[in-house]
Amino acid sequence: MTDTARTDVIDILTSDHRDVTALIGEIWTVADPMIRRDLTDTAISELVRHAVAEEMYVYPAMRKHLPDGDQAVEHDIEEHKELEQTMKQLEAADVSSAEFDGALRKLEALLADHVRDEEAEQFPQLRRHIPQEELVELAAKVETAKKLAPTRPHPAAPNSELFHKLVGPGVGLVDRLRDKLTGRATK
Repeated sequence: MTDTARTDVIDILTSDHRDVTALIGEIWTVADPMIRRDLTDTAISELVRHAVAEEMYVYPAMRKHLPDGDQAVEHDIEEHKELEQTMKQLEAADVSSAEFDGALRKLEALLADHVRDEEAEQFPQLRRHIPQEELVELAAKVETAKKLAPTRPHPAAPNSELFHKLVGPGVGLVDRLRDKLTGRATK
């Protein structure tokens, strides 16, 4: 297999977008409260891990390589904060309530906007400005980060590379322990 045929970070992030968007779509079709909660918890977990991995590895690469990298990253971090606050609301809401439906609608809209920004503007720029081998290396780093990242939203925590690298694995460990003890679905 040649380097150009290997999966790169953009392939992984795009696949994450598709998976979480599909999970949210599935939540709307399910009436059973336990299944709805499991699907919601899985979507939240996947989205949190995706966001943390982006903040750890993709955003520093954007800052370094893209002409408007700092501005793009600041915009994305603001979107991540909004997504985290909305996920926290979803976590706390009864899946049969109007509050839950409103938060899910908001999450769906925020995510769709974020995905559009990344896939239409940022990802093509990353492909133009970053060598393929570096994109492949970033893919491996992102996959590893997702395994160690928190599984629950922490809106009060900083959305920074340093925080995620120093404190994130500990927070992730605590989240995974809580998930196991409570039977929370994360995959």
